Amino acid sequence: MATRRGFLAGLLAAGMAPRATWAGLGSPAFLSAGKAPDGSYLLAGLNAGGEILFRLPLPARGHAAAAHPHRAEAVAFARRPGRFADVIGCATGSRIARLEPPAGLHFYGHGVFSPDGSRLFTTENDYENARGVIGVWDVDAGYRRAGSFSSGGTGPHDLRLRRDAPGLVVANGGIETHPDSGRAKLNIPDMRPNLSYLGFDGRVQAVLELDRELQLNSIRHLTVAADGSVGFAMQWQGDAGADVPIVGLHKPGAPVRLLGDGDPRTRNLNGYGGSIAFSHDAQRIAVTSPRGGVVQVFGTGDGRMTAQHRLDDVCGLAALTSGFAAATGTGRVYHLDGSPARALQQHPLAWDNHLIPLA
Repeated sequence: MATRRGFLAGLLAAGMAPRATWAGLGSPAFLSAGKAPDGSYLLAGLNAGGEILFRLPLPARGHAAAAHPHRAEAVAFARRPGRFADVIGCATGSRIARLEPPAGLHFYGHGVFSPDGSRLFTTENDYENARGVIGVWDVDAGYRRAGSFSSGGTGPHDLRLRRDAPGLVVANGGIETHPDSGRAKLNIPDMRPNLSYLGFDGRVQAVLELDRELQLNSIRHLTVAADGSVGFAMQWQGDAGADVPIVGLHKPGAPVRLLGDGDPRTRNLNGYGGSIAFSHDAQRIAVTSPRGGVVQVFGTGDGRMTAQHRLDDVCGLAALTSGFAAATGTGRVYHLDGSPARALQQHPLAWDNHLIPLA
């Protein structure tokens, strides 16, 4: 009779061994990069109560992450302009692969898996040609580079799966950068941000550009509702103190809607949307501003602000079953559902920009 050990060895040899799942790790709700008190960097998995279920070392500061839809694997992306993305087995903490874009490109901090988990898509900068790129990686071939296509604009940052059709939606911030100039913005007078809706083959399906007077409003971060509506957060590159919208809603074939119009409290965002998220029922949408130290919540029906929470150095944001979770550079994780905000956990960490939901 075959032994269990021999059976497992045979599975390993055939590459068929069962892989760890997110449920086996306690079903984390979010991923977030952070910085420890000793200056080291990490990627952590948190549950809905803000407790840390696992923490994994990173070689440098992280920005966002992508969670495999089925396996307990995460890809942690370097902060722009970074050239590493580490694929980590979250059950063991082992690095499965380190992704590096081809020469002349760098990552822009975000990525997303295809629905079946067979491909990873990454936002990248072709900095010699001032061209945005979406990198394609073959997951089942050990995360081998499988190709790339145009992002549909300049300076792609966030990207998400469409919910109304197969494909991607990309936030092209419109800002040209070059690693020789660090994080300097090289084309502000001529920037043209957009939302590009792309097929998985790179074909352009739709493009949204804002009106000319908002061309300095860089489209940076995205959230997508079940009906395909896209929420986007912007970062104003013009004069400080300008009264400009920071949150928008769009769906292909429909006009764009800019939220909070005429509400003087939107100035508290200080022209900077850090993260954005729909509520689970998509009746509300929230945006954070670490520069303003606020989270603002808007109704998606009438576009009016329904709540404002003042939280120091807040940026990470994601939906909870009821309300939102927010994370700060001071190590706190909050539950936002009404007022005031309720602190869930205080960690000896500085949370970075994003809370990445796993569902």
